[in-house]
Parts: sequence; structure tokens; C-alpha cells
Amino acid sequence: RGVAMNVLGNGLISAKHYEDALTVQEAELSMLRRVGAPEHSILVAQTNLSTTYARIGRHEQALQMSRDVYSGELKLYGEEHGRTVVAACNYATSLVGLERFEEAKSLLRKMIPVAQRILGDSHDHTLSMRSIYANALYQDTCATLDDLSEAVTTFEDTARIARRVLGGAHPSTVNMERALQHARAALRAREAEAVRVADRAAAGALQRDLYALRRRFELACEAGTVQVAERDALQRDLDAIQRRLEVR
Repeated sequence: RGVAMNVLGNGLISAKHYEDALTVQEAELSMLRRVGAPEHSILVAQTNLSTTYARIGRHEQALQMSRDVYSGELKLYGEEHGRTVVAACNYATSLVGLERFEEAKSLLRKMIPVAQRILGDSHDHTLSMRSIYANALYQDTCATLDDLSEAVTTFEDTARIARRVLGGAHPSTVNMERALQHARAALRAREAEAVRVADRAAAGALQRDLYALRRRFELACEAGTVQVAERDALQRDLDAIQRRLEVR
């Protein structure tokens, strides 16, 4: 019966009848738990259910389910296992989708080295995890320049590997290269903003210098203690600062 429900659920997914598939998958999971099915079978059913939740926009439930799957795979297989890596990848995807970037980055910083160690740098799961990490870096509104730069570097590396391993037309490669362009645009915008902030700060400092120098010049002239050479030097300094402000 469980096999039949799984086949039916997959068929409904293929036909894009997601709500109907959800009903079947929830019933399948309930049945597996009721009959005491092996833990790995329950985790597979939960993974399918999490994907369907995401497809119909129930992202909080998808996140909860993907978290349960990751926890279950970790307990059943340990950290250094391909199934745990896949579960971590799915969990991180859910976190990024809900803009819980810090949690996603924390998870991925722990699991990316594991994926690299047991699967290798060119494995599609490793590439996916690194791409999700780069997305978490650049999509965060609190991202620093260093974060954005790291995102660009990561996408450049993953896209290069994906082109070599998967080919330029592969959907994963196309998605990475598209994300790379977005990350580069975000980095350029942040760099331009940093320049504007620095310019405003420098202009403010020049304004303060100009005010202080002008006041010193006025006081010296009023007191009649300024020498002609000193007065001319002060005037040249005033003119120089004024020109720098005008250029800005």
C-alpha cells in the first residue's frame, strides 16, 4: 500500500496537481508512522512532503519539515554522509527562501567543508551548497562589502566548475551564472554607495577646515596682528579648500 501511495503521489507531482499530491503524501507519512516503518522510509516521505509544501507556497511548513529531515538524517547516518549533505542543502534552501540568512550561513559554513571532504569540490551537491551560501551572502540586506565580495568570488568559482563538469547549457550552470551577475550588480552598487559616503565625509571635513581657517583669518585681520605674507598664505589656503569643495 505504501508503494502504491508513493507512486500515486509522484504521478500527481509530475502532472503538477500539487494540492492532490499533498493529500496523498500526508496520508502516506501518517501511514508509515502508524505501521512503524523504518526511519529512512519516513525521512524520504518527509523530504517529498517538504518539497510539495514549498511548491504550493507553504514555506514555513516546508522549513519545519526540512529541519526535521536534516535532524533525522544526522541522527541516523551522521554528519559525513551523502544523505545528510542533501538534507542540509534542502534545509538551507528553505532558510534562504524565508530570508533567515544567518541561520543558513551558519549551517552551510559547517556543512560545505563536509561536502567537499566526502563528495569533492565538483560534485553537484557541493556546488549547490556553495551557491546557496553565496545567495545567503548577497541577498542579505545587512551584507557587508566583504560579504558581497565573497559571494561574487564563490559564484565565479562554482560557475567555472559547473561549466567544466556539467556544461554551459546545464540549468545549474545557467542559474549560477545568472546569480553571479546579480551578485556583481549588488557589489557594484554597494561600492558606489561606499564611495559616496566617503565623499560626503571628506566634504564635511573640508567644510570644517574651511570654517576654522576663515575664522582664524577674520580674527587675525580684526586684531591687526597678521603680517601681509601670513595673510596671503591664509587666503591661498582658503582658496585651495574652496576649490576642492567646488570640485566635489
